Amino acid sequence: MKVLVDTSVWSLALRKQAAVPGDLKAGSVLSELIRDLRVEMIGPIRQEILSGISDPVKFQNLKERISPFSDIEIITEDYERAAQFSNECKRNGIQGSHTDFLICSVSVRLNLMIFTLDANFKEYLRFLPIRLFE
Repeated sequence: MKVLVDTSVWSLALRKQAAVPGDLKAGSVLSELIRDLRVEMIGPIRQEILSGISDPVKFQNLKERISPFSDIEIITEDYERAAQFSNECKRNGIQGSHTDFLICSVSVRLNLMIFTLDANFKEYLRFLPIRLFE
């Protein structure tokens, strides 16, 4: 099964050194998913990965490292479902980012699991029909 990898995992894996032992495991799992050709990407995740890198050389290097992963096309239905997901979570006292809900929406449409280290997704799981990659 294909997996939509969240920014939190990419950021951790692309760092030179892991901060804690669990970080090594996440990086190792991502490497395995890449080897198995199971990784999926969307443009907003690519943007988050590349944002905040002020050094042009580092930006270009990172851009090249993630370039083999093409972006899944995001369609109108994805944005509309993301808004519904956001509204549902807000009704239940859960806040989230627009990108998070777009990730959820695309994953539902394409039957993808979400690989994330962001604890907010466990909250979304209570109200949204998403599946998390463990």
